[in-house]
Amino acid sequence: MSRAVVSLPTASALPESEPRRTPLFSRAAVNVRPAALVYRVVALAVILTGIIRHADLLSGQPAWTTVLFYTMVSNLLCLAWVVLLIVRTVRDLRRSGRFGTSTPSARGSGAVMFAITVTMLIYLIVLVPARFADGDAEIFSLTDNLIHIITPVLVIVDWLVFVPKGSFRWIDPPLWTLLPYAYLAWAFAYGALGGEFTPGHAFPYPFMDIDVLGLAGVAQWIIALTVALVAVGYVFVVIDRILGALAQRLIR
Repeated sequence: MSRAVVSLPTASALPESEPRRTPLFSRAAVNVRPAALVYRVVALAVILTGIIRHADLLSGQPAWTTVLFYTMVSNLLCLAWVVLLIVRTVRDLRRSGRFGTSTPSARGSGAVMFAITVTMLIYLIVLVPARFADGDAEIFSLTDNLIHIITPVLVIVDWLVFVPKGSFRWIDPPLWTLLPYAYLAWAFAYGALGGEFTPGHAFPYPFMDIDVLGLAGVAQWIIALTVALVAVGYVFVVIDRILGALAQRLIR
């Protein structure tokens, strides 16, 4: 008596009951574009508020000289970057649906994050102690917190939560210093040509004041800050590598 042989369909032949969705934890902590969009719109509003307050744009007498300082340059960079993130997120929502990540460049996010982290760390490590010593009563005002602390935190959190991980390279931290160094070169040239950042001051920050510290003193400050900031950059790279490896395991 012969046996009937029943062939089972292969996995590829099985009908799909529903389309596969990107795993919730796939290279980023949260791969839900509506959540990213809401966060980025709120971040945009907060960053813009800090810039408006810092430059007194609603006072009728805007302080345009604020754009001469690295703080404002880095905040404007963050503003532009978050606008790009929002545009990309909206586009991807329409084209690819709710699930996934949206960023023009993961490494670009790292560069912007580093640029604004420089602002936060120099403020906390260099400027706050100097202003306390001068008896500045407005230290940690709402505006100061917005442009020096809250904006950096918002950008760092966006990278941690919504940006794919595993793309940073070991060469990135030195490359990320190019923007701060470009600012330093411009600021020294501007001051040398007679420009003033505030009345009577040809240097934007105390650690750049050659008249007080001398060339050697300024060089020591810049070298020390560079080493510290590049070290922070490598912390970002290590975190990126670890989270990228964990995300790869989760989607296997």
